[in-house]
Amino acid sequence: MSFTEKSAETRNNLRTLRRSIPDTFAGFVQMEQAASRDGALSHKEKELIALGIAVALRCEDCIISHAGACLRAGCSREEVAEALGTAIQMSGGPGLMYAGKAMAAFDELSAG
Repeated sequence: MSFTEKSAETRNNLRTLRRSIPDTFAGFVQMEQAASRDGALSHKEKELIALGIAVALRCEDCIISHAGACLRAGCSREEVAEALGTAIQMSGGPGLMYAGKAMAAFDELSAG
């Protein structure tokens, strides 16, 4: 399954979850919006951080989501690569494997 297909599947899963727990879901969305607004760090910088954390936590759905968010925020491939380098530094071998997935997801999403 491609990263584009996995992204669509994740969005569908989240729609189903949102219908089941609308208040909880809305609270999470509100927190996410507040946390990702421009402040001392830009939204773009925060997405790079989120992608690095997704790699370190080994959350493939999070990686795909934040790779797409990095693309929409205007992150370059070089910026993503450097953020992934830091994620590898902090998470070792498993981070290296998931960073490879993150780079592939960013590349696929940016091509499509």
